[in-house]
Parts: sequence; structure tokens; C-alpha cells
Amino acid sequence: MVNKTLSLKKGSCHCGLVSFKARLPDDITVDECNCSICERVGFLHIIVPRSRFEIVTGKDQLTEYQFNSKIAKHLFCRQCGVKPFYVPRSNPDGYSLNLRCMDRGQFKTITIRPFDGKNWEANAGALAHLSHE
Repeated sequence: MVNKTLSLKKGSCHCGLVSFKARLPDDITVDECNCSICERVGFLHIIVPRSRFEIVTGKDQLTEYQFNSKIAKHLFCRQCGVKPFYVPRSNPDGYSLNLRCMDRGQFKTITIRPFDGKNWEANAGALAHLSHE
């Protein structure tokens, strides 16, 4: 296993009421999913274990949306409607952070890889390890 140093990174919704922080490496790979919801909202996934994530402000400003299997918990700011993070179906023990809700200057390198979420059942296993320490 490659030893990656983790440092604190921050993000927020558009209006700033909901903010979060997470311990992440400086060099990251994010997944660009083409499923029905991710493609529509432009979500770029950074999946992290729950232990490396914290909601800093606005937990009471979040509203939840669920569909289909009702496993994923899509969380949106009640004020601006932006989804800065959520609990993904592939990793219900972690969070998926939206790179688009973070200052990219916090990272040294960012690699964006496509993820075929339209064929989720066949591909979800490739993400399962991302929420483990």
C-alpha cells in the first residue's frame, strides 16, 4: 500500500451555510460518474471514510433526497440547493465529496477518471474500497 500523507481540505455549498472539512492527500483521483443524478448535477466524487470527514457548519441546513434503492443519502443545502457531499450507495460507510465545491488550489494534482454509473451494478464494486482506511 502506498503511504499518502493526508492534510485538511475544506469545502462548502454555494452560499456557504454548509461547510465541511476532510483529510485528503494532496494528489487525488476523482470519479466523474455518468449516472442519472451525477451527470445532471456535475458531481465529481472524492470518496472518503466517515472518520476522515466532518460537517463544520450547516448540518441543520441540509435536506435529503433519496430515490431508487433508497440507500444513498443525497444531501443538499436548503438555501442554495447545492450538493457539496452525500452518503453514496457504493460506500454507505463513508462520504462522497464534490470536488466542484472545493478550492482546487488545495491539491497538488487532480486526476479525473470516468466512471460508468449508467451501468452501476456492473461497476460499483470498483468503488467499494474507497471508504476504508
